Amino acid sequence: MKIPIYQADAFTGKLFGGNPAAICPLEQWLPVPEMQKIAAENNLAETAFFVPQGDDFELRWFTPELEIDLCGHATLATAHILYTELGYSKDTIHFHTLKAGTLIVSRREGLYTLNFPSRPTEQVVLPGGMAEALGTDIPVECRRARDYMLVYETEEQIKAIKPDFNALSQFDTIAVIVTAPGNNSDFVSRCFAPKAGINEDPVTGSAHCNLIPYWAKRLGKNNLHALQLSSRQGELWCTLQGDRVLISGKAVTYLKGEIYVL
Repeated sequence: MKIPIYQADAFTGKLFGGNPAAICPLEQWLPVPEMQKIAAENNLAETAFFVPQGDDFELRWFTPELEIDLCGHATLATAHILYTELGYSKDTIHFHTLKAGTLIVSRREGLYTLNFPSRPTEQVVLPGGMAEALGTDIPVECRRARDYMLVYETEEQIKAIKPDFNALSQFDTIAVIVTAPGNNSDFVSRCFAPKAGINEDPVTGSAHCNLIPYWAKRLGKNNLHALQLSSRQGELWCTLQGDRVLISGKAVTYLKGEIYVL
């Protein structure tokens, strides 16, 4: 059996930037172990699979290690492929997911906008050894929703973090997000998820479901400009809209082809 496959770089306007995702259009769902093997073989932060559902689509995401409940960059990349490669022409795309409800993506003036659930964090006690695993100072705040979010004072502190990924993978969390005010943006971040097989995620849409409500409240404004400071870099335009967040960015196609599954 042959399955189409695409790869796109999300949250960037140029190749080899942003966060790469693989996208596999399906006519019907494959067995979960088969999709997990494909994601492991692709060895990208996420591989997205989707099937038509009337005028909409069902969407699932897999890291090399596990199925994930929400992924921003692979959703944006999937929308990009639908619009640019597969002839989708409506103003919005509705993706139905297993755990994140219905996600809406629209395209306007060269930007794709994700309409995602907000995930406000609560202040918690910093787990013992987490700062040491990150190779950095004690943060000014430690917060958590699904993932831990550590808040620092400067962009330079975020850039200087050099995690021990083995140590970081021992904590009870999928990811650890670090963030601070930006020098040339409202805020900056990085995201580490070694337990999910992603040491450092280049650009993390789902992390901004946590970041946007925090920074909107702290800065007293709902429209925000964000940078994720991985080696590939990513740029996001963000809006807090009640219990939803709007996350906008660009995308570019890297490859298209076929994979062979017996």
